[in-house]
Amino acid sequence: MQLKIAKPEDIDSTLALHYKYQIDSINEKDKESGFVTTAFTKEQLTSLIQEEQGLFIAKDGETVVAYVMAASWKFWSSWPMFAHMIKDLPNLTYFGQTLSIENSYQYGPVCIDKHLRGSGTLENIFHFAKKEMSKRYPILVTFINKINTRSFEAHTRKLGLDVVQEFTYNNNDYYELACHTQGKC
Repeated sequence: MQLKIAKPEDIDSTLALHYKYQIDSINEKDKESGFVTTAFTKEQLTSLIQEEQGLFIAKDGETVVAYVMAASWKFWSSWPMFAHMIKDLPNLTYFGQTLSIENSYQYGPVCIDKHLRGSGTLENIFHFAKKEMSKRYPILVTFINKINTRSFEAHTRKLGLDVVQEFTYNNNDYYELACHTQGKC
């Protein structure tokens, strides 16, 4: 398996993986094993790659089997959920540091093909993406829908992210988590 920063030619395979686990298209029996809530277009992934170098992938041959998205708050600001989170950043602190669009970035979503879950792929791709993003930002911020217990357990227990607050948006309940990009979370 190869970890890399995605290029435009990786978009179709990334979208195929994404579609399998996106909340609107996931097989109902797979939902309990985790899902992705945000839908993406080819144009949005092109922008993520070209403007942010923020799509990190694991490939098995030519197939994308896992991805992590990570980008500046500016990139995410057109999505209402992220605009809500941006507005709230100044109200949050992490290890005594007030969060801002300058000192933090939005990590996620992350998606791993179900045949690789529990294999260490999450840890490997997470640390690869975090190392790359640490060149630009000291703090990673993300959110997890409270009904996505598998993702919450993986991010808190396996990766060590800290819950900084809980919030409600659009009638859904979420955990907001953070982690320092230098060293362990």
